[in-house]
Amino acid sequence: MPLSFIPSPPVNGFHIGPLFVHFYGLMYVIGIALAVIITQRRVRSSGGDPSVVADVALWAVPAGIIGGRIYFDLTTPADIPHVWYGAFAVWTGGLGVWGGIAGGALAGIWRLRRHGVSFAPFADAVAPALLVAQAVGRIGNYFNQELYGKPTTLPWALVISHPHGYPRNTTFQPTFLYELIWDLALAALLVWIGHHTRIRPPGLFALYVTGYSAFRIYEETLRIDSSEHFLGLRLNLYVASALTLAGLAWFIISQRRTPADTAAPDGAANAAGAADGVTDDAEGADGLIGTDVDAGAADDGGGQKDVIPGRTSRRG
Repeated sequence: MPLSFIPSPPVNGFHIGPLFVHFYGLMYVIGIALAVIITQRRVRSSGGDPSVVADVALWAVPAGIIGGRIYFDLTTPADIPHVWYGAFAVWTGGLGVWGGIAGGALAGIWRLRRHGVSFAPFADAVAPALLVAQAVGRIGNYFNQELYGKPTTLPWALVISHPHGYPRNTTFQPTFLYELIWDLALAALLVWIGHHTRIRPPGLFALYVTGYSAFRIYEETLRIDSSEHFLGLRLNLYVASALTLAGLAWFIISQRRTPADTAAPDGAANAAGAADGVTDDAEGADGLIGTDVDAGAADDGGGQKDVIPGRTSRRG
């Protein structure tokens, strides 16, 4: 067997006393921690309050895990362990990214509203961080020996200890590695776009949805793990296609809106500026997306403040 082949991991965890720590779960913890740190840095560099990130994560992470597991159970029921707690056994693997993002987004929007923070700029701040977390999570899939693709003899083929339905010496496409590389590359691209272009929120998040889902279309043509099928194609292929189109449409619509459309509603931002006696000429020249709304303006206009006060369209 060529030395360039990716070997199967000898273990999938380690013991700390009586406790067995799964590498799969550990990678998710590391990924979540990195996502929080990266988002805090991006919010802080734009003049926002990084403490909001921790509060959002406190609620969004559990909601994301629940949403991810529900999506997995619905789309790959054959992979649910045959025990009474099988539907909840996330430590054995099985979290659907789209279900996790949906669950986390719903909880996050709720917490942002409680803080009086706009969703759009916060979503742009978190988009690259989510991709980094997903990339780290794919390392956990390697240790679980899952998310591999069709048989191949490519130099970087993946060795699986006990491939189901294939001869023992069969090697496979390392689709988990392909996605890991794509996630990191897309995260870097989003950061570059935020620095060098004038993207209106939530344009970066829309590009995240579009870019990740577009890659999943390709990935789903390679994967051979169990999945529900419709008209001979994997269910996730349809989901990825729909989300690619939806993300692209979302991006186009968000960029066609005028700066006034994306400001705080009912003139709350202007009221706040008048109350403070401040007129930011540079802000108007750059076409800002939102401004802080003080308590009085919020009561009168019903507006929300940006998580990134005085934020220009250039991302950090």
